[in-house]
Amino acid sequence: MKHQLKIFNSLTGEKEVFVPLHENNVGMYVCGPTVYSNVHLGNVRTFMSFDFIYRTLKFLGYKVRYVRNITDAGHLTDDGDVNNDRFVKQSRLEKLEPMEIVQKYTVDFHKVLEIFNLLPPTIEPTATGHILEQIQLTEKLLKDGFAYESNGSVYFDVLEYNKRGLNYGELSRRNIEELFANTRDLDGQGEKRNPQDFALWKKASPAHIMRWASPWGDGFPGWHLECTVMSTKYLGNQFDIHGGGMDLKFPHHECEIAQGKAGHGESPVRYWMHANMLTMNGQRMSKSTGNYILPMQLITGNNTFFEKPFAPAVIRFCFMQAHYRSVLDISNEAMLAAEKGFNRLMEAMKILNELTTEVIHPTALPITEWKQKCYEALLDDFNSPILIAHLFEAVKWVFQLKNGEEKISVEELNELKMLMNAFVFDVLGLQAEQLAADNNDKLDGVLQLLIDMRMEARANKDWALSDKIRDALLPLGIQLKDGKDGTSYIIN
Repeated sequence: MKHQLKIFNSLTGEKEVFVPLHENNVGMYVCGPTVYSNVHLGNVRTFMSFDFIYRTLKFLGYKVRYVRNITDAGHLTDDGDVNNDRFVKQSRLEKLEPMEIVQKYTVDFHKVLEIFNLLPPTIEPTATGHILEQIQLTEKLLKDGFAYESNGSVYFDVLEYNKRGLNYGELSRRNIEELFANTRDLDGQGEKRNPQDFALWKKASPAHIMRWASPWGDGFPGWHLECTVMSTKYLGNQFDIHGGGMDLKFPHHECEIAQGKAGHGESPVRYWMHANMLTMNGQRMSKSTGNYILPMQLITGNNTFFEKPFAPAVIRFCFMQAHYRSVLDISNEAMLAAEKGFNRLMEAMKILNELTTEVIHPTALPITEWKQKCYEALLDDFNSPILIAHLFEAVKWVFQLKNGEEKISVEELNELKMLMNAFVFDVLGLQAEQLAADNNDKLDGVLQLLIDMRMEARANKDWALSDKIRDALLPLGIQLKDGKDGTSYIIN
């Protein structure tokens, strides 16, 4: 089957046929976390989207070098006051050294992503591990006239960049004159020639702990510079795919393009990919409004938004039901529906993998056409919701095969098993048997506890409590059946 993958390129605003720089090899860089706090659910959605993309590229036969960085230094909320460095702020808040903050939240990040079954990247560089290269690129940009020093800090000169026929604003489609007109005043702007200039290197204040020696004095790198250095070091001055959240398009990715073009003489990335945001109950997630939840709170049920805990694989399934470029809204109803769909898919996978047949029969099931449609969904800009829709066509066949309503040859049954396992577990990254077994064991334990409580109530002739336990389970689809050997349950 010939594959022609199309990717929506944010730079051109169009779907384009994907042609890697080196045949059958893909270089992909994704902006990683700034490890000053717990990774939030919106970040998880972005990283999960690119995990799906990574898995799909591998499934399609590409050899992928996947680089995802750790930002552990120099992340200013703006280019002004160094006290706005997120690591400095958090270290003061928690009364820990900045590198203790980095270690604490890097561990949390890895733990959360492992729970959601994300594959680790091929390389995971840190900003602090590449200070020398960042100084070297800053020196080159200064030498070539694209940057200037001011009071121990170094800034990229946006106007000079544009004067040379380059186009700052090409990714976000922003007009440079409008950018200048709409820029608000920030502390430290007096150091800049122009308000849109951005920091390559910032001078450290006497109290700034995270600092490194440089030709311009002690300081730390600019946030945008870190990603330019780490991506090109491991993938080359030009590489195939750069990914990240939609919120990074401007200024972060815009600045990366400018640094790459000015520093290396060519546009650094061929295909820019951006994952859209996650909302909850129709509103943007924000700590300030209280419409906010951490990944582990959703998993444990320790929150006021959802009526029950949800397994990581159910959350992943819910996220995969939306295209990575679409806004995804989660709610209690959406999660319950996703759980129902996930359970049906897992039930079908269990039946399918146990299904055997010795009937050689020309199948009525259009497996070849179905396979083609599944591939087409993946090849059309990694369309996970369309893939899932096709998988549920196969789920219907599985139940028909189980009930003897359809027949299939041994060869076609084996192909269906192979494809379904590949799409569900390898590509979508869902975890099935372990998760289902864990959940079944927990559910069985809880129900046995309720049955024991009900038996004790009946022994004490507390018929009201006995009936209350039985009746409360019925709306949940759980029916208790009393027999001579005790009480059992049926889940409808």
